[in-house]
Amino acid sequence: MTATTTTVETERPRRSGLIVLVLSLCGTAVSLMQTLVVPLLPDFPRLLDTSSDNASWLVTVTLLTSAVATPILSRLADMHGKRRMILVSLVALLAGSLLGAVGDSLEVLIAARVLQGFAPALIPIGISTMRDELPPERIGGAVALMSATLGIGGAVGLPLSGVIYEAFGWQAVFWGSVVMSVVMLALVLTVVPESGVRTPGRFDWLGAILMSIALTALLLGISKGGVWGWTSQWTLLSFTVAVLFFALWAPWELRTGEPLVDLRTSTRRPVLLTNVASLLAGFAMFANLLVATQQLQIPVESGVGFGLGVTEAGLAMLPGGVLMVLMAPVSASVTRRFGARTTLIAGLCITGFGYVVRVLFDGSLVELMVGVSIISVGVAVGFAAMPVLIMQSVPISETAAANGLNTVVRSIGTSTCSATVAAVLTAGVAVGSAYPSEAALHAMSWIAAVAAFLGAAVGFLIPARPAPVLAARPTVPGERPAVARGDAVRRADVGAEVVVRGRVQRTDGRPARLAVVSVLDRGGRQADWARADNDGRWSVVLPGPGEYLVVFSAEGWAPRSELRQLSSGTDSVLELDERLTVAGVVSRGGWPIDDALVVLTDASGESVGATRTDEGGHYELGLPPLGRYVLTALDPHTGFAESEDVVISAQRRRFNLVLPELADPQRPDVAAPVP
Repeated sequence: MTATTTTVETERPRRSGLIVLVLSLCGTAVSLMQTLVVPLLPDFPRLLDTSSDNASWLVTVTLLTSAVATPILSRLADMHGKRRMILVSLVALLAGSLLGAVGDSLEVLIAARVLQGFAPALIPIGISTMRDELPPERIGGAVALMSATLGIGGAVGLPLSGVIYEAFGWQAVFWGSVVMSVVMLALVLTVVPESGVRTPGRFDWLGAILMSIALTALLLGISKGGVWGWTSQWTLLSFTVAVLFFALWAPWELRTGEPLVDLRTSTRRPVLLTNVASLLAGFAMFANLLVATQQLQIPVESGVGFGLGVTEAGLAMLPGGVLMVLMAPVSASVTRRFGARTTLIAGLCITGFGYVVRVLFDGSLVELMVGVSIISVGVAVGFAAMPVLIMQSVPISETAAANGLNTVVRSIGTSTCSATVAAVLTAGVAVGSAYPSEAALHAMSWIAAVAAFLGAAVGFLIPARPAPVLAARPTVPGERPAVARGDAVRRADVGAEVVVRGRVQRTDGRPARLAVVSVLDRGGRQADWARADNDGRWSVVLPGPGEYLVVFSAEGWAPRSELRQLSSGTDSVLELDERLTVAGVVSRGGWPIDDALVVLTDASGESVGATRTDEGGHYELGLPPLGRYVLTALDPHTGFAESEDVVISAQRRRFNLVLPELADPQRPDVAAPVP
């Protein structure tokens, strides 16, 4: 081994460790930002001369901005560079922190919090950056640590923000965020490289606008429903707008060639079920923070609380955050050995068990902290598995966008949890008291436990071993192929990946819309896959240039496969040459009928295709979606028609129609009786 090789192998782990450290610190900074103003909310009405309801917008607007900005910045990261969008998130965080530090009115602080709401997009983009830059054996642990930063920041943020506020005033909290943002910007610029995995194209601005309005209306209704009243006109208007714009957004995303969110990929079973489990996990995770902090701060005289201050309550939650950090390597080890699906199920089951412990044992502060810690362990384990499951099931070039959507889904879960906690605890206020009863606190814990166990049940429905779509390092002659264990993420060595682009077209040169291209190595392992846009363009990320098996297909066309030499400099044109059709012969008495009209109608009676037979009675119709249809033939010479109920399947696409024979050749309007 040469000295150069030794140096490279030594530098890679060091460089990888720095990338993980910097991105994890950025994730922690974002998580800290989200809890920045929470300890200040009780005092903001007095400090800013406003109402409590108005002050609560300092939390709400950050949630709304994050939900809108995360999928947009994540998609832009896939298109224009992940480090670039991380820097955009940090610059927005810095600008918002500066504005908050010098502001002295509610309006200015709301604007500051809007800017800070761009920062959470950094977490899914950072996870995708890790997939691109780290060696395969380090991805699991790095993703687990990045996911754990959500809990770390929440646990540390409450006491830290309270201490800074009490010692230096509320502006100091924002100045601390300024310093943190500047440091993170410098570290990212110095340590984190720009990913070479990009998918340039047109940004879906209409889809972004429609989704932004829909998400804002949905989360606004969920967040403010308890204050406005769940049947108030504003709440109902918010939900109505959300439904209307989602109804406009979904068909547009299915029709456009380069969607903001690829709904066809998002509705694949592994991705869809992972997102459903993530929503339930987000609900279960946030209930731990909200219920525990309230119970810690409720006065002892109420009989259910421990009378701690904001800072003391935050410190009591700190062990849970520390445990989340410590569980990151454990979660990664479980994922490598048993698969991400097993890790997700185990984490959610532990979370549910923790809530059961919370209900049965909360008579002392120590008992409560044991329950909180168990839940924190479960959250750390479960959350670490979600990005891995997502990255295994989407094209490599879409990992940031897919993780961004998963983050938004979790945000919907946390928002729903916040509204549920407010409703349950408000309804459970003890008679003659201003505080919720023990029964109300226990009821909320039971609801969170049910959410966690439901999430685990959904996890069981996720395919046990989905085909890995992250690039695997190809074997070289004489080398034993690597064997993947469970659902562990597999990818190429650092710096070896190449982006290959091409086009799928039909025999007439027109693009094949929404064709699917899958690329496998000579050992049959999938390197990546992609869905072509409306112009037939596709791109995949491969472990390196070489010979690959390319399998491609499109609706209505017979699939094809070719062994091709692929590299980043080639533009691979794939041609589909066999149109799938419904075909057959129309005849009478063994003689074909020419120029007969053949019509195919669906179950609703709508025509899906029509043609005429040739001189030999042959007809061909483009293949519709598989299912049950009515096939009709009309003889133009006699005016007789015949219909037949047919089931079109992958195995049966040929149907012959035999018209009844004439009883009197001189009377073409009279058919012979059927024996």
